[in-house]
Amino acid sequence: MPHLQFDTDAGPTAAQKEALAATVTDLYTDHMETSPGHVAVTIRDRDPAELHLGRAVEGALVVLDADIREGRPFELKRAFALATMEYLIDEWGVPEANLKATFTAHAGEEMMGYDRVGGDWEE
Repeated sequence: MPHLQFDTDAGPTAAQKEALAATVTDLYTDHMETSPGHVAVTIRDRDPAELHLGRAVEGALVVLDADIREGRPFELKRAFALATMEYLIDEWGVPEANLKATFTAHAGEEMMGYDRVGGDWEE
């Protein structure tokens, strides 16, 4: 039951936001070995003054904060992060230096919908 949260000053259009949400849902299900039905995506368009990254170069910034279920190995998280960043480089023109991803792992029981509570992740 991941929640993939993006903060950006890129000024994406509604179509770009919808494409990002669909793409990262697909990338997440592929790389993290899960189904798409419970992936939540939030995209926040920020004023440039609201985002800062010390190593940033000229251009848009995008920060991904991924709340995910604990248990997934580093390799799966890294593959998903890189695939997402490559999409943002190719489709939004975000410079590599202006991308950041963080993962926060939660026990399955800490992730819930109205009709279910998450369990432990298993390969």
